[in-house]
Amino acid sequence: MALTQLLVALVAFAIGVHSAPPPAGWSLHRRADPDALIPLKFSLAQSNLDKLETFLLDIADPRSPNYGQHWSPARVKETFRPSQETIETVRGWLTQDAGIHADKIRLTPSGDILQLDVTIAEAESLLRAEYYVYSDDEDGSVRVGCHDGYTLPDHVSKHVDLVWPTVHFGGPRSISRRSESVPPSSRFGRESGASTIPIENLAALAESGCDTSVTLDCLRELYNFDFTPVSGDVNTIGVAEFGANVYRPSDLNLFFNSFRTDQVGHTPTLISVEGGDPTVSGSVGESSLDIELIMGLLGPGQNLSLYQVAQPKASLDPTDELLAALDGSYCSVSPVGNEGITDCGNKPATNVISISYHFNPDLNDPSISPVVQRQCAEIGKLTLTGITIIASSGDGGVAYSQSHECLLPSGVLSAGNPNGSFVGQLPASCPFITAVGSTSVSPGASTDQVEESTTDFPSGGGFSNNFPRPAWQDSAVQNYLDNFVPDYAASVFNRSGRAYPDVSANGWPLVIAEGGGFVHSGGTSASAPIFAAVIAAVNDARIAAGKSTVGFINPALYSDAFAGAFNDVQVGSNPGCQKQGFPAAPGWDPVSGLGTPNFAKLRDAFLALP
Repeated sequence: MALTQLLVALVAFAIGVHSAPPPAGWSLHRRADPDALIPLKFSLAQSNLDKLETFLLDIADPRSPNYGQHWSPARVKETFRPSQETIETVRGWLTQDAGIHADKIRLTPSGDILQLDVTIAEAESLLRAEYYVYSDDEDGSVRVGCHDGYTLPDHVSKHVDLVWPTVHFGGPRSISRRSESVPPSSRFGRESGASTIPIENLAALAESGCDTSVTLDCLRELYNFDFTPVSGDVNTIGVAEFGANVYRPSDLNLFFNSFRTDQVGHTPTLISVEGGDPTVSGSVGESSLDIELIMGLLGPGQNLSLYQVAQPKASLDPTDELLAALDGSYCSVSPVGNEGITDCGNKPATNVISISYHFNPDLNDPSISPVVQRQCAEIGKLTLTGITIIASSGDGGVAYSQSHECLLPSGVLSAGNPNGSFVGQLPASCPFITAVGSTSVSPGASTDQVEESTTDFPSGGGFSNNFPRPAWQDSAVQNYLDNFVPDYAASVFNRSGRAYPDVSANGWPLVIAEGGGFVHSGGTSASAPIFAAVIAAVNDARIAAGKSTVGFINPALYSDAFAGAFNDVQVGSNPGCQKQGFPAAPGWDPVSGLGTPNFAKLRDAFLALP
């Protein structure tokens, strides 16, 4: 099945899930009051979503005569707006077949949602569902839904992506969790898992190797990263931080004073989403890591924007908050409509956005799949406008990130069970994102040698259960499957799924300033901002040459034109689920992707394109 076919199918899952338990984190409380009113929302199927991949390849495939000719946001909005046929089909079913008075049905201004206020009894009759009241196990809040599923008529289901409230209970399964990891021996007493380097020993780093302490100079040497901005203020890059993941300017100055003196006194430009505030108390590990690496590599000539996304209430996913802030039309097509979202398309979009978080396991689950598929489609639409979105691939190897959960035949996620199948993570497995895995300098090796996949934690990688393999990675992935994949049973992983990561970069042991001292830190959450800085530098060169930003880079990276732009990582693996995971191999592999970047070669390859 083509990628766009699956996206368009987006769950007309309408036929429901029977005898399913309540979603994780929620407890069934009681049957809902039949006379209670609920706002029922029908998210309408977008037009031309089956052509999204074709539209993207037309501007992102190096062989296309239209390479780099990105779309305007207005063109994107108009192209994917639900058709009049879709609107009238759903409205007609509600009024003619279901007997809902036309005055009760409202179409949102964007034309993406039909909504109506009905009683629980009316909703149950309309959807052939049973509604219950559920309690959030963490904060005790309640909401209504129908975890057993719902049904739509065949002629209607293809015009509806989601009905809410139904099976989607909102909020990520893993709330704004940092995607990083370090050796277990270094975890004690620190939420970030970093091990402290006493400040008085910092001078000794100059004499230690990059296999024991990775500094900015190590990264420059590893990736041939000699960069001075030349495009001025036109080029932009952003990093997304969520909830109470914050930074302190004093930590930035401590870091810059030692490793990048021309950045002392500089801080990122705040783009607050839903009131996100980086000055509140919270964890300083993730934000410090991201900001120091990007600003340290790019220097004062390139501004960094900070998307500080507030921790949402339980019914919202932070991903939806960020996407809605960038694209106002998404406020109405997100799984819960615009409930609780106030920033709708009023935040500037940077050319590159780095995300070092994960929010859901990549499961073919009716309570997750339609939501993440719609989010991924929105990401694809954003890349049409010339944005590159980069995400960490996770630190759980072939299992679900740090929780190391695998999928049992019963459909339950469980850690430490040898019968579990591999589980990826989102948003990294969305094909419109560039997913980044982690590497390390081999013990005793120099920066002239190719790194190995990190052994201090298993770098995330594998195959999606939600998205089929896109055409642009067919050749590279099939080569791996034909020649290097272990002899696993067919049920262990989805061989036809989107494969990731796409690339990799160093993930351990990086030196950063955090909490007033220097620490070793890392994870794929370090690898993502490193690679994001590389792409921002590529954009700088293209803009200076009068060319467009690179936008959706995956088709180009996998093409022959970029064959020499990566250092091919061939050592390492990413174990999980009590299996060895996948071994690194020549060419692309599900541990290190295409390899680590050689900036000069990557820049020149992109400069050679129109």
